[in-house]
Amino acid sequence: MRKTTAPAAVSGIGVLDKSVAVLAAAAERPCNLGDLCERTGLPRATAHRLAMGLETHRLLTRDAAGMWCPGPALNELAASVHDAVRDAAVMVLPRLREITGESVQLYRREGTERVCVAAMEPPTGLRDTVPVGSRLPMSAGSGAKVLLAWADPPTVRQLLADSAFSERSLLEIRKRGWAQSVGEREPGVASVSAPVRDRDGEVVAAISVSGPVDRMGRRPGARWAADLLAAADAIHKRLLL
Repeated sequence: MRKTTAPAAVSGIGVLDKSVAVLAAAAERPCNLGDLCERTGLPRATAHRLAMGLETHRLLTRDAAGMWCPGPALNELAASVHDAVRDAAVMVLPRLREITGESVQLYRREGTERVCVAAMEPPTGLRDTVPVGSRLPMSAGSGAKVLLAWADPPTVRQLLADSAFSERSLLEIRKRGWAQSVGEREPGVASVSAPVRDRDGEVVAAISVSGPVDRMGRRPGARWAADLLAAADAIHKRLLL
């Protein structure tokens, strides 16, 4: 059975939606034509034609193994995009990485997925690498819990059925102000996340610290939640400037 990577939204313009699905599949991890067909559900001829077209426009490129992956034109286009939350986070994440010695990320929810919009890795040692642009499910992980805990009720009802956590746990997260997970999204990985609020106080992102369970421990919130909440507040204050 094919496992498809659906775009976050559907425009109704067939070739555009299929092209976005191809880009999303390649962003998930480098892929060959067979992988591309499996992840998108597209016929081989269609997937190949779209991938070649995207490669011509430098939206896709090939790695050393000949696998398709995101191309340089995506970075060039993204460089001109103003994202106040991401820009504020980029000023705060280095200090959080320095304090924790672990990988740090900023996530936003797009439809049924969360997208990594900023990330920084420790210079050495085993790490939990989440490249910018990565799309992760909303069904597991502390970042997903935070984004869903403050989502609107229809979204919560839609996504909760397939989640590794319950409505009661989301209520506890809202009361506590942060979430943690151990081995939910990926075996051996632990994480802590906190909500990031915009100028109006609305939760628009989740800031996270993640790393190996051996270092983070089985109760990572007890160790890093205070620093994470301080970082989230620092981002919020920058948005008020």
